[in-house]
Amino acid sequence: MRLPGRRWLEQWSLRTRLLCLSTALVAVGLLGTGVIVTTALQGYLQDRVDDRLVLTGQIAARLVPPAGTDTPPSVRVLDVLGDITVTYLGEDGATRRAFDASTTPPGGGPELPRLDHAAVLDREGRPFTVSARDGEHGWRVIALTQPTDAFPPGQSGAQGSVVVATSLDEVDRTVAKTRNLSLTVGAALLAALTAAGWFAVRSGLRPLTRIEETATAITAGDYSRRVPELAAPHTEVGGLTDCLNQMLARIDTAFQARAAAEARTRRFFADASHELRTPLVGIKGYTDLYRMGALPTRADVDQTMTRIAAESERLTRLVEEMLLLARIDEDAAGADRGREPSFALDLALMDLRTLAADAIHDARALDATRPVTLTGPGGGKPSTAPAIADEARLRQVVTNLIGNAVAHTPPGTAIRVGVGTVDDRAVLEVADQGPGLTPEERERVFDRFYRTDDSRTRTTGGSGLGLAIAHALVTAHGGRIDLVTAPGQGCTFRILLPLTEHSLR
Repeated sequence: MRLPGRRWLEQWSLRTRLLCLSTALVAVGLLGTGVIVTTALQGYLQDRVDDRLVLTGQIAARLVPPAGTDTPPSVRVLDVLGDITVTYLGEDGATRRAFDASTTPPGGGPELPRLDHAAVLDREGRPFTVSARDGEHGWRVIALTQPTDAFPPGQSGAQGSVVVATSLDEVDRTVAKTRNLSLTVGAALLAALTAAGWFAVRSGLRPLTRIEETATAITAGDYSRRVPELAAPHTEVGGLTDCLNQMLARIDTAFQARAAAEARTRRFFADASHELRTPLVGIKGYTDLYRMGALPTRADVDQTMTRIAAESERLTRLVEEMLLLARIDEDAAGADRGREPSFALDLALMDLRTLAADAIHDARALDATRPVTLTGPGGGKPSTAPAIADEARLRQVVTNLIGNAVAHTPPGTAIRVGVGTVDDRAVLEVADQGPGLTPEERERVFDRFYRTDDSRTRTTGGSGLGLAIAHALVTAHGGRIDLVTAPGQGCTFRILLPLTEHSLR
């Protein structure tokens, strides 16, 4: 259960709480210092009064009290020491004579207790404090027994005690003045320190204010905002700012990646819907023609069935490609969680020269008018390229690259197939001398359903999944596929796979 005062305190801002706390600590420190200084001063002044009082009492104890009621000159001389009263007492504590060094002692003089001979001996000559008869200030008193030898010589009086008292009025005034001065100076200093503290706290909490402004902007949707660096990195605020900026950068990257993934997903579904719809519409159209009796002859029916079969094969191929990509994606996601892959590669030792030779035959079969050459990576002589790979899947990749080169370059354009090793990689590349790609097209060429003309026509064939599948399959082998291209300089697709351990030795 929360206390009411704590709930009220939590409603204050951090700046107000820090300022109040620091002000309270300074006030306690100033007050404690004032109390200590005042107490020490009072003790020091009282010690001086006691020293003076002891000396005066020793002198008065050796004097024989004169006869008469007037204050003798010997007592008046003590007036230079302050307000002094001298009282001579008998053995029973009765007052024999009393003299005042001043005409009007403050407060009417001290209110003395009964001091018989035994009481005086109990005091042991130590000063003590009594109150005044009229007033609130005190008197410092010492009681001493009179010795047998008196002054002046030749005079003697009854044995008894002498009580000497001096007023503490001056001490009290000095202490009160010091206390008031301490309070005044302390209050002024506290006000100045509070004002300076307000500016210091405001300046110190400015980074937190900026953090709050940044968080508000991010809440409003501006994920690019960052906290300004207002302190050195090794300070607490600087470290907090650096951590927050790193966190905000990751959040911004995550949101951008999420937005890009959502955009790709929407594009994927739109393209997939169109790609699936196109053959389905063709099949439905041909079946409608048949039901309506628009195919009167056997030749018309056979031609329609051929077209339906072609569209069915196209639809089957598209679905298989989409399922292949889905299985590869699922295995890539499951590998991070230690799951067994559902799409397993049949890995074995092979030489990429086999695929390069088949690629040359495929290119000539697709377009016999094209010059096709076999070289090493980037030119030169071909060489062995041993790798641990799934030959059937890599053949699918190379077939896609050859088909892409034939489909997107003018008839008669030369094609080069390179094979060999570069550093610690087995390399197979397919290069053409076609129109090439722009940097924007190069960035998206491996995206699914992407076509450089950004249209849904079938003039160049394909579904836009060939290069995406090639990239996914090569990545599944632990390799990568690079593209070197520029407008007017053709395209070079390069497959790079890790060499086998035997070839590395």
